[in-house]
Amino acid sequence: MALGAVCLPQVPPERLRNAAVAAEDAGLDELWLWEDCFWGGAVPGCAAALAWTGGLRVGIGVLPVPLRNVATTAMDTAMLHRLFPGRVTVGVGHGVQDWMRQVGAAAESPMTLLREYVAALRALLAGDRLTIDGRYVRLEEVAVNWPPPAPPPVVLAAIGPRTLRLSGEVADGTILVGSGPGEVRRARDLIDEGRAVGGRADAHCLIAQLETEGRDAAATASAAAALAGAGADTVVLYPARDSAAAADPESFVRFAASEVRPLL
Repeated sequence: MALGAVCLPQVPPERLRNAAVAAEDAGLDELWLWEDCFWGGAVPGCAAALAWTGGLRVGIGVLPVPLRNVATTAMDTAMLHRLFPGRVTVGVGHGVQDWMRQVGAAAESPMTLLREYVAALRALLAGDRLTIDGRYVRLEEVAVNWPPPAPPPVVLAAIGPRTLRLSGEVADGTILVGSGPGEVRRARDLIDEGRAVGGRADAHCLIAQLETEGRDAAATASAAAALAGAGADTVVLYPARDSAAAADPESFVRFAASEVRPLL
């Protein structure tokens, strides 16, 4: 099981460097960035964290697809993978619908958008040239001129049954937020239903995000181990928003790496 920790978007951007360096120095497997409206953008934050470190893996969990043309997401993702091979995970998702309405980007059918978007994104990152006239995704002879050397996995944030099945069908991995072992097992079952529909036989990673106060390492490690036992490949810790850990990302990543990781 890989262990990660989130640096919340409410942390001032100028503190991200110290958090990333602390995460690498402490031996953390992965540092994750969220993209909440209307805080800092996760793509430049991800690129900076990767550049400031030498081997730390960095994940984006997640980019809201209504905000970005799929070609832009493909270009950004491809660039990150070419600059920092093997160190990046980019997740996409519906986005918070209130925020999407706030910026005039809400889709009438978020599921249709996700299906079209993920399929196009995976194809673009594989180096394909696409012409698509979908309900939401429309491309005419579009290809990424600098695709990654190998197609990277595209992971999808999912909570409800329909999105979990869709993730199994069209994505390469799934991100769950705030789930217990029962929810992880249920998610695996629904993902497998989607994989059967899509004829998928490849690996499908499951990334479970776990809230913690950032104090009790034994309790946090026990909860993380339970998620792994239920089927999570990666557990990503995130601090409760009103906790001291949320305001001190350097200490939080050290807590995850130095206190929780040894207990797993």
